[in-house]
Amino acid sequence: MSFPPIVSPSGPGELPDFAESIRAAVEEQLTRHGAVLFRGFPVRGPQDFERIVSFVTPDLLEYTFGSTPRSQLSGRIYTSTEYPAHQQIPLHNEQSYTAEWPLKIWFYCAKPALEGGETPLADSREVLRRIPARIRERFVAKKVMYTRNYGNGLDVPWQKVFGTEDPKVVESFCRDAGIICEWKEDGELRTRQICQAIATHPHTKDVVWFNQAHLFHVSNLEPAAREGLLAVFAEDELPRNAFYGDGTPIEDGVLDEIRGVYGQVAVSFPWQEGDVVLADNMLVAHGRSSFKGPRKVLVAMAESYRPEEGAST
Repeated sequence: MSFPPIVSPSGPGELPDFAESIRAAVEEQLTRHGAVLFRGFPVRGPQDFERIVSFVTPDLLEYTFGSTPRSQLSGRIYTSTEYPAHQQIPLHNEQSYTAEWPLKIWFYCAKPALEGGETPLADSREVLRRIPARIRERFVAKKVMYTRNYGNGLDVPWQKVFGTEDPKVVESFCRDAGIICEWKEDGELRTRQICQAIATHPHTKDVVWFNQAHLFHVSNLEPAAREGLLAVFAEDELPRNAFYGDGTPIEDGVLDEIRGVYGQVAVSFPWQEGDVVLADNMLVAHGRSSFKGPRKVLVAMAESYRPEEGAST
C-alpha cells in the first residue's frame, strides 16, 4: 500500500455528504499508517478546509509558542511556515521542542508549486528504530535543551510567539510550561527548556523519536549563515540552538546521522490542488521541500497533549 494511503470520494456530492466516510477513514487508517491523504473531495478554499477538519477535530488549537513565522487566516487556520522558497524545512514533529504538543496536524494544498514544494512524511517509529543505539541512549539519558533568543530582526518576536504584548503573560506561560525565561538588558527575551528526546504515544503506546535537536541546532544553518552568526553571537545567544539537557554541546556528526535517518525514511508525494492530509503528529514527522513558483499550503492543529511527568522520556 502507498504511503500515505489515499482516500477518495465514492461519487459526486458536497462536503457534508462525505462526513461519515471521512471520519470512518480516519478511524481505520490513521493509527495504522500515521497519515491519510484525502484527494478528490470538494475542498475549494480555506472555509472548505475548515469544514472538513471539523468533521474529525472540531476543537482546533492556537499556534502558541511557535518557532516559525506563520499567518493566521480564518479561525485557527494558519499558513504553513513562511520561509523562502529555496529553503528546505527538515522533517520534524510539530512542537516536539516543547512539553505539550498537538496530536493531530492537518495540511491543505490550496495551490501546488510549479516545481517541488512537497510535504515529505516520515514514520517516527521507524526513525527511532534506525537511529544507532549509542545515539538513542545518549539522548534518552540527557534529553534536549532548547535555547531561544527572540526578535532583534533575527527570529520571530516574542510578542508574536506568545500572542501578547504583556511580559507578565509571557512569564506566566513559561512558568506553567516549565520554561526558564529571562529578560535581557535590551528588553528582548531568552528562554531555555529541557524536553524529551523520545515519547510514548498516549493511545497506541508506540515509542517514537520526538525532538527537534537536529532542526534547532546551529549546524542546521547554511554554512555562511552559521559562520556569520557565530562571529557575532555566542552559541547560547543565537536565535535558536539545541544542546544536550545537561548543557553540553551536541556533536555535529551525531546530528548528521540523525538527519541521514530521516532521509532514509522520508516519503514524498506531489501535491494536487484540493488535497488534504491528516497526520498523527507523534507517529509521523513532516517537512517541506524547496520549490519554484507560487505555493499555498494551509495548516491546522488539534488535540493538545501534555504527558504526565515521567510519562515522556
